[in-house]
Amino acid sequence: MVYRFAIIGLYLLTAALCWLFGGWYGFHLLEQESQKESFRYQQLVGNELNRYRPIPELVAQHPVMRSVLQHPGDVSLVLQSNIQMARMASIVGASDVYLLDLSGLTIAHNNYNRDNSFIGRRFDYRPYFQRAIRNRGIAIYFALGITSGQRGLYFSHPVWSARGDMLGVLVVKMLVTELENQWQRPASFADAEMVVLDGDGISFLSSRPEWLYRSFRATGAREPDPQRLVERYPGMELQPVPRINLGRPLGVSEHSELVRYPRDKGEQAYLVVATPLPQLDWSLRVIMGTQPVLLSRIQFLLVGSVLFFGGFLSWLYLRERYRREAELAQRGVQLEQRVAERTADLENSNHRLVEEVRQRERAQGELRETQQELIQAAKLAVLGQMSAGLNHEMNQPLTAIQSYARNSRRFLQRGELTAVDENLAEIDGLCRKMAELTRQFKVFARKSEGLPAVVDLRLPVDAALKIISAQEACARVTFDWRRPAEPVLCHGDLIRLEQVMVNLLANAVQAVDMAAEPRVEIAIEAGDGCWRCRVRDNGAGLAGNSEQMFEPFFTTKSLSQGLGLGLSISRQIVEALGGHLTGRNRDDGQGAEFIVELNQRETSE
Repeated sequence: MVYRFAIIGLYLLTAALCWLFGGWYGFHLLEQESQKESFRYQQLVGNELNRYRPIPELVAQHPVMRSVLQHPGDVSLVLQSNIQMARMASIVGASDVYLLDLSGLTIAHNNYNRDNSFIGRRFDYRPYFQRAIRNRGIAIYFALGITSGQRGLYFSHPVWSARGDMLGVLVVKMLVTELENQWQRPASFADAEMVVLDGDGISFLSSRPEWLYRSFRATGAREPDPQRLVERYPGMELQPVPRINLGRPLGVSEHSELVRYPRDKGEQAYLVVATPLPQLDWSLRVIMGTQPVLLSRIQFLLVGSVLFFGGFLSWLYLRERYRREAELAQRGVQLEQRVAERTADLENSNHRLVEEVRQRERAQGELRETQQELIQAAKLAVLGQMSAGLNHEMNQPLTAIQSYARNSRRFLQRGELTAVDENLAEIDGLCRKMAELTRQFKVFARKSEGLPAVVDLRLPVDAALKIISAQEACARVTFDWRRPAEPVLCHGDLIRLEQVMVNLLANAVQAVDMAAEPRVEIAIEAGDGCWRCRVRDNGAGLAGNSEQMFEPFFTTKSLSQGLGLGLSISRQIVEALGGHLTGRNRDDGQGAEFIVELNQRETSE
């Protein structure tokens, strides 16, 4: 629980720091943007002042201005000066150009032909007149026009005679609405405003109309001269703008402060950046809404949260990793101890196992020898079972040979050589038949000592049929050998496959002994990468478990018919050659079938 509270407290501290730094960064960017805009506007105002500053001095040097001040009663000179001032006002874009004598009386005016002409009016009380007389040079003054009520910059300059005597003052008034229109809000800060204040803190330029002619003096500031305000802003109430000073936030200079001003939808906080304008006692206030600061704080908070949780998860991962490494190291020590303890036992066990392996190898060698002897014994047992049939087959050719020999002697005594030759040919054929029969039995009886090779599966079937058909019991049996026309190449051994086929055919012959029409079918067909040799009979079929008949010494026959080793030995031979031997009852009729599967081979090995 304490650990959880510590994590929560650490996250809250991180969030607070991110909120604080986000505000610092946001206010810093806001002040920088304000200063950029202040510098731009400051340059604009300076350029405007520099452009209009030499105009009154140049106009004051015109000869007609001197002449009309020296001869104010000359109507032609007054008209000429009025026309010249109208031309000057049109060229420089001035609102008013007029000429005052030393008493402040207007002698000539560019709007001489209008009802609102200044001619005959006295402006000796206006500061721009008094400053030009007192300073004996250029004077710049801002005020509302008494007659027009329009804001304007008054540029005044003395008019000198040829001897250097002051004759009067030339005044040029420029409207300031153009300066106000040239203010541009920054593209990324839509909630930005501008006010230009005079030396008394009164706004005479503003991007918001409701802030015009309002007092922006700070609370407790010294009150200005009321008479001066009346002269500059005649008829204006100059009410203060309500505000709440929120102090200076982090990330800004001493020229900036956070202020809350009322708006239509309630109060809103602004960052106010003050910048003095050149040549005059004016100051520019750029007022920026603080919405970007909130966005900056949210961004810092999100980034800080991501970094915190990333660091927290990394710490958890490293902590878990170190814990697992320590646990693994401890387990490694324990394992080494166990290995050391078990090494001695394993060495003793290894010695015992080596001895057991040697005994097993000797036992396996003896087993292989016993199996070979058992296979040979099974062969001899089969030969013993077939001896009666062999005697029957041998007696018939011998009896026939004896008869042909006796007849040949009589034919020889008679001189019938053709008959003797025919008898000798018959005797030769019978001898070849007997030799072939005995050859098959000799091949079947000998042991196989060769390695498996490529064998034509038709050959062991042919040899087995010759051996089996020699038995007397096969006289009634029909052998249907569907011999393929092309060689059937498989992986095997000729002698061992002969033994397998002899065993299967012998079992089939015994199975059909009681059948009315005994029949044994032999067929070879191609399978999936193998050859299948099927041996079918139409006997009584298999009784009980088909796998049990492949167990050694299992038999359902009498002892005179076998020991129950034929199928067991046959399966061992086929599996040793990489094949498989199965047996089952036939699906298409009465009887059983045995299937020998051997791998196909396309070329000789």
